[in-house]
Amino acid sequence: MTTNTRAKILEYTRLHNQVRAHDLTRVLGITRASVHRQLNKLINEGKLEKIGKPPKVYYFLSSKKISKQLSGDKATVDLINDRYLYISPIGEERQGWEGFIAWCEKTKQDPVKTAIEYISTIKRYDKFKKNGIINGMPKMKNTFKDVYLDKLYYLDFYSIERFGKTKLGQMLLYAKQSQNVGLINQLINQIRPEIIRVIKENKIEGILFVPPTVKREIQFVKELEKQLDLPTRALSVTKIKTEIIIPQKTLSKLEDRVENAKRTIIIDDKKEYTNVLLIDDAVGSGATMNETAKKIKDKNLVSGEIIGLAITGSFKGFDIISEI
Repeated sequence: MTTNTRAKILEYTRLHNQVRAHDLTRVLGITRASVHRQLNKLINEGKLEKIGKPPKVYYFLSSKKISKQLSGDKATVDLINDRYLYISPIGEERQGWEGFIAWCEKTKQDPVKTAIEYISTIKRYDKFKKNGIINGMPKMKNTFKDVYLDKLYYLDFYSIERFGKTKLGQMLLYAKQSQNVGLINQLINQIRPEIIRVIKENKIEGILFVPPTVKREIQFVKELEKQLDLPTRALSVTKIKTEIIIPQKTLSKLEDRVENAKRTIIIDDKKEYTNVLLIDDAVGSGATMNETAKKIKDKNLVSGEIIGLAITGSFKGFDIISEI
């Protein structure tokens, strides 16, 4: 039951559209701690939402509707809770079933019917996975006449039909674009076990983190390298800075992407390795991975295998990853 104080908060918010905590403290004549306690209860009850970061946080009446629940289908809800992430147009992060409901309401779809279709689509794409990772080599062999990688893995696809970006795809895109440290850390913590497993299973001796092209205050791949803190040796690699920087994602032709990678990536390393792992955040065309592997082989640095590992990869083509 809504208390008198909470009723007053809701009425004041309705009249003013959006309010801040200090407004309510002044109007209601209660302590800031009491206001925040009531605001949190109203958010948990689904009556209020908030936007912003301290010190500028605004509260407004919730637009969420009471949505249908899946009657008795716990397995479906559990899978969506594990696999789905929705980030709204204003930057709200909603995990699992709650996020799926929000997306269905946004796109005016029935959540029960759409959930069944989502699970069916997920299971179809999961058939490409073995031991939790995707073999990207068929795509490479269909794209390039000469493939210099011995193996290529994705932790997940970047996007799937109809439902758009996967959970990893969402996290990667917004971690990089928003420079959100919390989201970057969340993503790295989620993928760390799989990366370590690939390293152990393939007896990796050296790791090359594919260098970024686009200048950002926080470089995700650099942060990944730092936080993984692996005992494995890191290969020395340089990304040449040209007078006009041309990111791979802006190039629509495969031959242009190949030329870009060929001319701008330099392997400075002189050590010898058995098996080497190349780590990149996303594989679109695969040109960067393939050309980097070729440069390593041309220098005779590896006696075993060169293996690529991407957090996400495209199912076919590469335009879908042009936004990362």
